[in-house]
Amino acid sequence: MTIATSRRNVLIGAASFAAAGGLLLTNKRPSAEEAPDPTEGRSLIFDEGFTALDTAIWHAGPKATTFDTGFYGRSAFSRIDGEEGFNPYAIVDDPSASNGKALQISAQYIGRQMNVPSYYGNNLPEYQWISGNIQTAKPDGTILKGWRQGYFEARMWFPAHPLSFPAFWLMNGRSILFPQTSIELDVVEQKGWEHDLYGAYLHEWGKPGEHHEGVGVRTNVDITTGYFRYGLLIEGARCRFYFERKQIRDPKTQQPIDWTLGRAAEMDAGGDVFWPLLTLALRSDVPFPNPLKPEDRLTHMRVDYMRVYA
Repeated sequence: MTIATSRRNVLIGAASFAAAGGLLLTNKRPSAEEAPDPTEGRSLIFDEGFTALDTAIWHAGPKATTFDTGFYGRSAFSRIDGEEGFNPYAIVDDPSASNGKALQISAQYIGRQMNVPSYYGNNLPEYQWISGNIQTAKPDGTILKGWRQGYFEARMWFPAHPLSFPAFWLMNGRSILFPQTSIELDVVEQKGWEHDLYGAYLHEWGKPGEHHEGVGVRTNVDITTGYFRYGLLIEGARCRFYFERKQIRDPKTQQPIDWTLGRAAEMDAGGDVFWPLLTLALRSDVPFPNPLKPEDRLTHMRVDYMRVYA
């Protein structure tokens, strides 16, 4: 059976999921009361401060998968040295970052015929963009860094843009070579025109046991104006999501989000782990800007750090 595991298909599926009530939007705060800091009582076991982009840890390019090409949306994810004369990856000086440095991932409109290998948009003017995706896994199934559980956090600054679709997310290792089933945990997905809202999702793709959860998180602050912390605590089968280290809540019930991984036992039996991705994509399910303004031909996402606590 063919299973739609690519995020290109997710963009289509997410719209119907939202229409069915899966994406919950609210004007209320994500957390109604003080909750414990998810880092308390845990040790920092991975601390990527992005003073450099270490290729022993990070692989750049399309999502690591054997299901399809690994591209989704309106942009081609660049390899580490760039595509079409443009390199979207840079370590920049940033006084707002914890150590004065940050990873900047950019998206630029090329607007001409491109020759990115296996990219479906090379000949389509609306899709002639180069952007970036880094991950701690490779398409051959190599996991450079992975963890079964812990608290995963990234401090990120999202752009305001009519197409941008930045994300911090996790995939399970087995999904690369055996994509008939896969697990995807979206710590944050943000649309560049929604300045105080983002989505958090759990997807267990493929049968048996396909399972999906999703929630829209109102932040009550413009997350395109600076850095904010987005986190996920995985303990066994439990998944709890955080914004600024406060557990997010279901806007319908006001109860803390506490989703269950149906395939947790399967992961444990196979020694499987989660590997992170940091992505600046462009959405393909919204109209292309007409005209595309000069200031929107180039946009940037910044990542201060990505950490894991256990």
